[in-house]
Amino acid sequence: MRFVKLGSVALIGVSLALAQNVAAQLKIAVVDAETAIGQTEEAKQFLEVVQQDLAADRETLETLQAEIQALQQRVADEGDVMSETERRGVAKDLEDKRLDLQFNAQKYENEVQSRQTEFLTTMSPKFRAVLDDLIKVERYDFVLPARGIVFGNARHDITAKITEKLNEKHAEVE
Repeated sequence: MRFVKLGSVALIGVSLALAQNVAAQLKIAVVDAETAIGQTEEAKQFLEVVQQDLAADRETLETLQAEIQALQQRVADEGDVMSETERRGVAKDLEDKRLDLQFNAQKYENEVQSRQTEFLTTMSPKFRAVLDDLIKVERYDFVLPARGIVFGNARHDITAKITEKLNEKHAEVE
């Protein structure tokens, strides 16, 4: 019996030692693709262009919000002295402006989402090429998505390296 226990302990010890040796030989990295792409100079330029292109739409939203607030304030201040017809007119104006705001906000969000999708579609092959190069150069055995990891040591995170390489490639193109 004692021989079996001793053999089991020895087997477990050897297994642990081998597992540690195998783990020590594996080179593992973690990357957050969205962050790597989002922090590039190209992403910053894209964001500036989108903000410029959609400035008029954003201004429309702000104007509608201000008009809604003004109507709400008017109802709060003058509601007691307004005639029923005037109150209904203000309520209708308020509802119309809310619907306009909702429609324009949805349109704005759809446009932003569309442009982001388009940008990510153009950046995905660039990201993949940089990642593939880094895998070859650094000889990684595994590269895992950061969002699926419960815990990972920061030294395994290659997100910043990828952002740097994407910036270098973008600078070469310009």
